[in-house]
Amino acid sequence: MTDTSSTACDPCLPADGDMVIHFAHPAYRLAECFARRNTAISHFQTENRAATLDRLGEGQVLVLSGLWSNEMLDAAPNLRYIQVCAAGYDQFDRDALRAKGIRLANGSGVNRNAVSDHAMAMILALTRQIHTGRDRQRERIWRPMISDIARREEELEGKRILIYGLGAIGSRLALLARAFGMQVIGIKRNLADHDGSVLDLRPPADFLATLAEVDILVLTCPLTPQTENLVDAAALACMKPTAYLINVARGRCVDEAALIEALKSGAIAGAGIDTFVEEPLGADSPLWGLENALITPHSAGETRRYEENVIDILLTNLRCLQQGDEGLINRIV
Repeated sequence: MTDTSSTACDPCLPADGDMVIHFAHPAYRLAECFARRNTAISHFQTENRAATLDRLGEGQVLVLSGLWSNEMLDAAPNLRYIQVCAAGYDQFDRDALRAKGIRLANGSGVNRNAVSDHAMAMILALTRQIHTGRDRQRERIWRPMISDIARREEELEGKRILIYGLGAIGSRLALLARAFGMQVIGIKRNLADHDGSVLDLRPPADFLATLAEVDILVLTCPLTPQTENLVDAAALACMKPTAYLINVARGRCVDEAALIEALKSGAIAGAGIDTFVEEPLGADSPLWGLENALITPHSAGETRRYEENVIDILLTNLRCLQQGDEGLINRIV
């Protein structure tokens, strides 16, 4: 839940010529993309935890996601603002940040198109059996036509999809699903705050009762105490044996042991999973060997535009902080 509390303060950041931004990410080329914006702001990038720790004291602004650990606060005396270059922010100690007067905003919305596209791709792959076709391709096996109707590919039109979480990603996915002729049900905590992307809107309390109605469940929600292990053994038992689970939210929204058992037993038809409790997914995980599991390496949000989308939010928020404005985009603290 976004913290909308505010404390009066002078401008949190200096002028461009006196500001230093520390980008920290092992893969995203944030500093390179930022340089093309031709600002007067000094900046640099580190690509691993050790280098990040070594240079934490140099910047007032830190842009990162997975390289963060809360003990870094003690090594960053000049830090005034953290821009998370992803949607998830559960790794940050918000109370500690407040105590030090450090602002925090996440990257919610930067991967709106990417993640909703990815979720739709997983739905299509599973229902059209594209993932098993790829497996057979490696083996040079031409699968014959399937006489068993229950084992054939499916059409999406008329299928019922439940989207849990109607933020930017879930709302766009709803529009994509509707374009395929699907019947879309959405679950949202605040029913009054809705953009109309779904016609059938329900509260979280209706989650288990709704599962028996749907053919596809997609998680696009943040990780909160209420959504941790949201899909557990009880939820999976409520789903149809022909239903699919798609998780492009956070790994801990799903009880992985319960999911593995449901996939092995045929309690559900399959799952498309982009996020996991432990990442990278361990080589000994049974998920690797399950034909009805489609796995991607937490890549749903990655596109060629990702860095630019992050920097758009970053620059807007820097100007707000320079002016003493508390109206940050995606403010958390």
